Amino acid sequence: MKVAISCDHGGLVLKEEVKKVMEELQIDFVDLGCDCNGSVDYPDYAIPVAEQVRDGKVDRGILICGTGIGMSIAANKVKGIRCALVHDVFSAKATRLHNNSNVLAMGERVIGPGLASEIVKAWLLTEFEGGRHLNRVNKLVEYEENTILR
Repeated sequence: MKVAISCDHGGLVLKEEVKKVMEELQIDFVDLGCDCNGSVDYPDYAIPVAEQVRDGKVDRGILICGTGIGMSIAANKVKGIRCALVHDVFSAKATRLHNNSNVLAMGERVIGPGLASEIVKAWLLTEFEGGRHLNRVNKLVEYEENTILR
């Protein structure tokens, strides 16, 4: 598995913690920024991760900002992306099992590094359940195919 990760200025500290988790799990990743504390615009960091997932350059993406909200909204503008904003372990597992989410968003101002680590582990190690959930995910894909989203 290969993961693209990025953050805006509000998620820099948590991004570094998440990278440590992926190193421990021996998961290959690419860091697409940001690397500064100065104010930056979250779409500039969310969209490239989403595009990497969409284009098959990576398997999944992780996005972090202050709340995770802006990053998740931006990522979900990219066709083929199912970005889930998650702040608990149960939801991290459920969004992989039932929704086959391919991008995870979290908020550094909402959760601490310990919980974020557990969320990331659960999300990365949980596989899509398929079955009745596949039909539901396919409805989303079909809708996207019939709209102007790019």
